[in-house]
Amino acid sequence: MNMLQSGSTSLILLAGLAIGVIHAFEPDHLAAVTTQIVKNGDKKSKSVKYFVRKSIIKSSVMGVLWGAGHTSSILVIGLLVAGLALTIPNNFFTSIELVVGFMLLLLGALLIFNKGILKHKHIHPHEHADGVVHTHPHDHDIDHKHGHKSYLIGCIHGLAGSGALVVLAVSGLDSFEMAISFLAVFGIGSIIGMTFASGIIGIPFVLSSKIPSLHKFLRYAVASVTIVIGANIIYEITSTGIFY
Repeated sequence: MNMLQSGSTSLILLAGLAIGVIHAFEPDHLAAVTTQIVKNGDKKSKSVKYFVRKSIIKSSVMGVLWGAGHTSSILVIGLLVAGLALTIPNNFFTSIELVVGFMLLLLGALLIFNKGILKHKHIHPHEHADGVVHTHPHDHDIDHKHGHKSYLIGCIHGLAGSGALVVLAVSGLDSFEMAISFLAVFGIGSIIGMTFASGIIGIPFVLSSKIPSLHKFLRYAVASVTIVIGANIIYEITSTGIFY
């Protein structure tokens, strides 16, 4: 951070952007977003080219929403620390990091059993050509790929380990404007990084959707890795005693 203090404004903002891009590639971030991408396979599609294009778009959107949630939390904490001069104890960020660990366990378990979270049905009116109107339910997770889950996951990640980085960033910069600008470009960097990563990650899952056994294997593999990462986070926090 001393290097940032001594650098020019453009250097500081460029560093924030680069750090944000790299930050998106942390294992727990990728694992959480990947659990939301796995179910993106579209078995009704006929063209492999259409498969890949649709996969990249849908998966990238999830990455954008994760990044938006992550950035939202980062900016809120930054405003509290830099704008209101509030002191946030490290135990807060450690507690949220523990929540991330349990969240990854939950996401992995739901993926193994192929279950959704916050899954519910919507009821929408539908009008026929003859003017008859009636309502019908549709599955929230299948018919509409809403991104509230990806956004929420990003928010939680932004409050966890990233929170400590926020405190360090805003306390190491001289002005409020510079601190918020740094956090904003950091958030933009995380959006860029996760958009790219999620777009690439989605390709094998949409291609494998035509091969149920392969798709199931990939689903189990992602779930297992996610659970291991979550368990490791919980173990590191509880075994070192830093949570207490």
